[in-house]
Amino acid sequence: MAHKVVIIGAVAAGMSAATRLRRLDEDAHIVVLEAGEHVSFANCGLPYYAGGVIEDREDLLLQTPESLRARFNLDVRTRSRATSIDPQAKTVTIDSREHGLMIESFDSLILAPGARPVVPPIPGAERALTLRDVADVDRMVARMDGAASAVVIGAGFVGLEVAENLALRGLKVTVVEMADQVLTALDPELAIRIEERLTSNGIHVTTGSRASEIADDAVVITGPNGTQRVAADLVIAAIGVTPDTHLARDAGLAIAPNGGIAVDEAMRTSAEHIYAVGDAAAKADAFGDSSVLIPLANLANRHGRRVADTITGRDVSPVASIGTAVVGVFGLTAAVTGRTERRLRTEGRPYRALHTHPLNHAGYYPGASALALKLLVDPTTDLILGAQAVGESGADKRIDIIATAIRGGLRASELADLELAYAPAYGSAKDPVNMLGYLAENAATGDTPSIQWHELTAADFVVDVRTAAEHGRGAVFTGGDTVNIDLNDLRARHQELPRDRRVVVHCQVGQRGHTATRLLRQLGYDAVNLDGGYLTWRDGQAATTRP
Repeated sequence: MAHKVVIIGAVAAGMSAATRLRRLDEDAHIVVLEAGEHVSFANCGLPYYAGGVIEDREDLLLQTPESLRARFNLDVRTRSRATSIDPQAKTVTIDSREHGLMIESFDSLILAPGARPVVPPIPGAERALTLRDVADVDRMVARMDGAASAVVIGAGFVGLEVAENLALRGLKVTVVEMADQVLTALDPELAIRIEERLTSNGIHVTTGSRASEIADDAVVITGPNGTQRVAADLVIAAIGVTPDTHLARDAGLAIAPNGGIAVDEAMRTSAEHIYAVGDAAAKADAFGDSSVLIPLANLANRHGRRVADTITGRDVSPVASIGTAVVGVFGLTAAVTGRTERRLRTEGRPYRALHTHPLNHAGYYPGASALALKLLVDPTTDLILGAQAVGESGADKRIDIIATAIRGGLRASELADLELAYAPAYGSAKDPVNMLGYLAENAATGDTPSIQWHELTAADFVVDVRTAAEHGRGAVFTGGDTVNIDLNDLRARHQELPRDRRVVVHCQVGQRGHTATRLLRQLGYDAVNLDGGYLTWRDGQAATTRP
């Protein structure tokens, strides 16, 4: 008798599981239940359809029940909401708009319900729109007709994509974020560049604030500067998502401490023959023993494929999740993988932070632009704990390389030895990733001790080894002693520096500072390099001292 698999949820994880199952087992009876109107749609493309970047709505609809039946012989049922699960009887109760209440039996059940958008519990919250499916974007586009202003609550990945696309449609946009920065997936000295790009394109950003009320034509925002009323013909709640676990909870399945459905390495829940994948499921953490919630489409697709392998009896090698993501706003890309410095501090985990600001390709080739790169390293094992990049070109490429290195277990110093494709239009002979490896080598050997932008104090004696012209365009200020001595003159003028104080050397991005630090240490000074140079210090100051 054919093995019967029922799948709840027909987007990334659910459809990946269904199609993989069919490719592995032609005889399986596969039923896919979807509460909404559409299946296998491109939910990551929804903000771009709202903004008109994706012009044709049909481009979002990748498959239909009919096309899936024709190609994969799947029984896909839209407008069919699973209302309860009986793990012992191995049945699912379904509320179908066409057929009413139904009961479907299963041999294996896959839960792929995704995650639900969080709406703030404030007066007028029912007026806020969310963006989860095609019906949501249809409502948003309809409300944009005649609208002049919008407030986006939340400055994460989706919030920033929505804000940009609403601005592209000509709306006056305000972004409200409870945290003290936008895009908390990045550390503040990199996130500030995203905020500056938003504001330079006319978006008003208010951090450390919350929406306290949504009125008919405005949002009341409460923050450090008091309360203000901001006009809003359109209000979007993009605070984040929470795993959709109500079916699992009601069925008595175990829930992980972080709120996701608890699963083992094979995606199996606490009930035999029931599996959970996608945004609803907790995921193994590559950097710790606990589970994590990572609502990303690539993981949902990967886990959907893996659960199909498990059900059909194939050996599955579990892969923990590291959390790699990217977002673009007005031509500026931010990408991240692994841990942030903020999270490592919270966990009490030792780390070493390295910053650099290389060009995305050879400087002599036209069109080169600067990147801001940050690498986080375990100071004992030299393993990579995380990385972040912001830039107009090449940020995604570098983070993808480092994410691959993490997956392969490479040490940070080994980035120096990666053989990466090079031509002047695409990179540098010393690629930015290689440069991070060199920095990691120097730090690991102790050749060039460094401090972070937030560790600089007025007690330090600061030496700026840039040119006088560079110094004049902006300088590090600590309230203590600072001197500008060009690197080329440092060997002749080093006697001007104190030998009884810590000497902090800096240049623009850290490279000349490294050379100066090596020189001074060999001359007997207690010299350290300011990691990432003036640019990292400037960004850090901008992030922490904004009005």
